[in-house]
Amino acid sequence: MAALCDSFTLCGLGPSGGVGLGGGLLALEPGPDPDHVLLTDRGRTATLFKVSDQKPLGCWSVKHGQIITCPVVCNFETREYIAVHDDKVLRIWKNTDINLDKVFKATLSSDVYRIHSLPYGGPIVLFKGGGVRTLDVLLEAPQQEIENIISDEVIKWSEAFMDGQQPVLIFTTEKGGDFFVYVQKLKMNNLHKYKLEQLELLKPLSFTAYIKNQIITLLCLYSNDSVYKVLIPLQQNSEEEEQILPKSQLLKLSVSGSVLKGTSFVVLDKDHIAVLGSLAAPGEESKECLTIWNTKFQTLQTLKELPLATSGQLWCYEEKFFFTHGKVLTVITYKCETSSLAAAVGKQKDSQTPDVSSFVNWNTLADEELVVSLQSQQSVVLKSESKMTLRSKRNSIAKVQPDTLSVGQILLNIKDTSTTVFEEELRQLISKARMPDFQASIGCVITALINRCKTNPKYYPRNFLLHIVQTQDLSYSLCPDLMAVALEKKDVHLLQICLQRFPDIPEEITYACLKVFLSISEAYLQRIDVNLESVICYIDIEFNNKEVKTEIVENGFNAELEQENIRNTEITKETHLTADCSFCPVGPQKAALLNAVLHSAYNEVFLLPHLKNLPAQQAVLFLRYLYYLYVKSSEKINTALPGIRSPTVSQIMDWMCLLLDAHFTVMVMLPEAKELLSNLHKFVRAQVRFYSELNKIEGSLRELQRLNHQKDSQTYSIEVLELI
Repeated sequence: MAALCDSFTLCGLGPSGGVGLGGGLLALEPGPDPDHVLLTDRGRTATLFKVSDQKPLGCWSVKHGQIITCPVVCNFETREYIAVHDDKVLRIWKNTDINLDKVFKATLSSDVYRIHSLPYGGPIVLFKGGGVRTLDVLLEAPQQEIENIISDEVIKWSEAFMDGQQPVLIFTTEKGGDFFVYVQKLKMNNLHKYKLEQLELLKPLSFTAYIKNQIITLLCLYSNDSVYKVLIPLQQNSEEEEQILPKSQLLKLSVSGSVLKGTSFVVLDKDHIAVLGSLAAPGEESKECLTIWNTKFQTLQTLKELPLATSGQLWCYEEKFFFTHGKVLTVITYKCETSSLAAAVGKQKDSQTPDVSSFVNWNTLADEELVVSLQSQQSVVLKSESKMTLRSKRNSIAKVQPDTLSVGQILLNIKDTSTTVFEEELRQLISKARMPDFQASIGCVITALINRCKTNPKYYPRNFLLHIVQTQDLSYSLCPDLMAVALEKKDVHLLQICLQRFPDIPEEITYACLKVFLSISEAYLQRIDVNLESVICYIDIEFNNKEVKTEIVENGFNAELEQENIRNTEITKETHLTADCSFCPVGPQKAALLNAVLHSAYNEVFLLPHLKNLPAQQAVLFLRYLYYLYVKSSEKINTALPGIRSPTVSQIMDWMCLLLDAHFTVMVMLPEAKELLSNLHKFVRAQVRFYSELNKIEGSLRELQRLNHQKDSQTYSIEVLELI
């Protein structure tokens, strides 16, 4: 359940407020500490507040005649503040600075729309023409040319997230009544454009979004007093044309016949949203109020009437709501707990929360109850109504009847329809998130798509299948034919996503994926969109998609040990070692696909017989890549590769041993594998020697630690300890 708790005034907004917010509040952003917020007024002032004390910690203003044109933000890494005034002038200062005329200044070449600051991704600058730059790149050349991406479109809203270690920016634009969505992945420099599905005579009023499992969930508040949900997978084919994003209704803002005219809203957790707006009841004067809704059970959880006017803006940080109320900035704390039906309908007792059971919109609950109701209505009609009445009743029931059909009946009805109608019906079926046995139903949908692929070899709905796999929690057992068709089509992107998300893939399919990945040419893979997040942090990629040479510092490398075992000169030896270790033997796309295989679950008893069928050249290539990963993971003390879903040392070693068990005889006989096996052997032995030396001093280190615990060193001293 959710509840509103204590409220207090943070500051005044009029000239007597004492914080320079007489021009109204432009934005509220988080400060350098969790208890700090940064306020920007619609003029020339920014103020830092400590929320718990309701006191300003600092206030900065630009000169008269200058105007701050986008919200001031904090750089969480440097604890500096960043502002833009007059659209193009960038200012950066610290907490100790007083006069903004004397702080860092840079004049940019294009107008700035907004700056987003991420705790671990740094500040991101979005320009009004749609161009995006990180602050570091922008400061290297402030007058650099910024591309104009959106032409005649106008940006309406933007937000930034961290997807693992990669910053992601999303913004919406409007042109001639059409709304578009842009998603920019900064590290990979990928930009995707989408078009929002139009609703007749309706337009979006406000947006908010969040990211989870590489899927952006965009929520749109529309003028028909409803909140719609749009799912945007981050992994998309870069060659695809502009897609139309379908939407599904998440919530209808109606309360016992009254309608909430929302102006802004925020996401609280996976089941709750807060909406600020005016509640209009028939024949009564509308009242502004703050509400919290449960999207899972379609209920209003709590509301608070606001008798004074608001600006229609709502912010939420650290479980606190911030909004203007009259001439003050009001703060209300809230709490959200795990959703339960008892709490949703107001049956769960809570002294702090009024009973809101009367606000339940029962029309949106339980589709099963609607089916029973329709069946009972139909039986009564057949027994008691005249033929004319019966005909009209049947027509009214028929309009609702398709929603009550089972998944199997719907799939049977649309089996012979055209491709366009077929996919549209399936999309509508998937959008019904509250239907019973939802996961099993999704499996039936995929099976229907696969069966159509088998009957029509030219038909392959790649994007639709990708969307389903990325947005639903599926498994191999729910759709066993999906990966088989993807293997037949050599759809490596879909196979990669399946390997990452399916927990129960058979060893035979895992081997088939490995064989396909190793056999496809690098040139072909460069034209395909593949998720590179598992390799982008340890394989440096230039614009031509070739790896950049990096220095290798091996954990456990011992030059003296190498001299004991090699007859060649030291220069020749180091040259061979660098050639094998410092360059990845495969391109980044193939490396990312192989990493997906390394992450998949398997039983070596069942996988080993299949691995023995792997062609020798592919086995050598795979072993070279595993050796490269092994050396890379040994560069640092923590022996962990950076990035998302990067292979662990245990996974690398297990696959290396498994591959050698399956192909050792062949490896020994192949000339091209001889040097690889020799280098691998020497590298492993060097590490064994290195860790053996560490084990020798383990006892001394423990004794030193014991002595330090025994002594109470209250005064300064210097001691010399001899390790024997």
